[in-house]
Amino acid sequence: MSENEKYVVTINCNQCGERFILKGRMKKGKLETGFKRCLCNNDDDFQIEREKL
Repeated sequence: MSENEKYVVTINCNQCGERFILKGRMKKGKLETGFKRCLCNNDDDFQIEREKL
C-alpha cells in the first residue's frame, strides 16, 4: 500500500445505526479520516469499510 492512496470510508455505528461516509488516506499504516466519535458519543463500536478511489 502506498502512503498516498485515497479511500472512501463508510463507518456504521453499532449502537445507534448512524452511517458516515468520509474520505481518508493511509498514514503510517493506519487509515486516517479525522473521525473521532458518533453523534451518540460512541467512540469505539463501529463497523468500518473502505474502498480505494
